[in-house]
Amino acid sequence: MSIHRVWLDEAIRRIEADFNRSADTHLVRLDLPRFPGVTLYLKDESSHPTGSLKHRLARSLFLYALCNEWIGPQTCVIEASSGSTAVSEAYFARMLGLRFIAVVPASTAAPKLDAIRFHGGEIHAVADPGAIYVEAERLAVETGGHYLDQFTYAERATDWRGNNNIAESIFAQMAEEEHAIPRWIVCGAGTGGTSATIGRFLRYRRHPTQLCVADPASSVFHRHFADPGVTAMPDGCSSRIEGIGRPRVEPSFVPSVIDRMIAVDDADSLGAMRALSDRLGRRVGGSTGANMIACAALIREMAEKNERGSIVTLLCDGGDRYSCTYYDDKWSAEHGIDWRPGSAQVTELFAT
Repeated sequence: MSIHRVWLDEAIRRIEADFNRSADTHLVRLDLPRFPGVTLYLKDESSHPTGSLKHRLARSLFLYALCNEWIGPQTCVIEASSGSTAVSEAYFARMLGLRFIAVVPASTAAPKLDAIRFHGGEIHAVADPGAIYVEAERLAVETGGHYLDQFTYAERATDWRGNNNIAESIFAQMAEEEHAIPRWIVCGAGTGGTSATIGRFLRYRRHPTQLCVADPASSVFHRHFADPGVTAMPDGCSSRIEGIGRPRVEPSFVPSVIDRMIAVDDADSLGAMRALSDRLGRRVGGSTGANMIACAALIREMAEKNERGSIVTLLCDGGDRYSCTYYDDKWSAEHGIDWRPGSAQVTELFAT
C-alpha cells in the first residue's frame, strides 16, 4: 500500500472515531398551550463539538474530498464561508494536521472569526461578500491546495438515504412521540445541502411529511423557487442573517425536493431569535429565528384548519457568536432593525 493511501486511511479513521465519540444532538419538545393540537420540536444542532449544524456538513465534505483523493497530507484546505462552516472545517483540518484558510466576508461576526482561529484556521477577509468564491479558487491555485466548495458539493457529500444524516436522526428521535411523523420539517438554506438531504430522505422513505424552507427576504432562493428564471440578486442586495440566504442560486440548492418556501424579513428573524432565546433560557442564532417565523405561520395555518400534528425545525447554532451584533441593541439601531414585531410573533406562540 502506498504511503499516501496509508495516510488517507488514517485520516478517515480519525474522522470516523471523532463521530463515534460524539452523541447525537438533542430533540427538544416545546408545547404550545394556545395550539393544543400542534407540537413543536427543535433539533438542537448547537450541541455539536463546533457548535452548529455545519459540523455535519464539514465532516461530510472532508470525507467526500478524502475519498475522492482530493486531499493529501500536505494539502492546504480552503473554504468560502460566512463563518460557521469554516469553524467546523478548521476543527477537522486541525484533526488531520492540515493548513486551513477561511475566505470570509469582512462583515462576519468577530466571535466566529475567533472560533476559526481557535481551531487553527487562518482568516482571509474580503470586502465584497460576492467575491468569496473567486478568491477561494484563487488561493487554492496559489497554494496548490484544495477548495472544499461547500456551495457546490454540500448536496452530494451527504448520504441522503441514511447513514446517520440529520433526517434519519429526526425520524428516529420522533418514533415515540404522539405525532411521530411530522406534518412539516422546517429548515433554512445556505448551501442548500440540508434541505436537499431532508427532502430526498422524505421521498426515499415515502413519508408524507412536507419540507418548508425559511429564506431571508433578500435572498434569491425563494425567488428562484417561484420563478426558475431568477438566478441572482442585484449587486449589494444581501441578507444580514449569517449562514442562510444567498445572492446567487448555488449548485447545491435543489428546489424540486422543497414543498414550500417562506420569505422572512431580517428584523423578524432577529426578533424571533430573541423570543425563542427567552423561552429556552439560552441564546440561539439568527437563522434559528428565521425558522421560527416560518414555524409560526405553519402553526397558525394548522390551527385554522383544525389540523393536529408535529413540526420539527432546526436550532442551527448558539447565539453567543452574535453577542456583538444580533444581541446588541446599538448594532440593531445603527442598521435600522426593529426586532420587536418579530419577537411578538413568537412570544405569542408560547403564551398560556
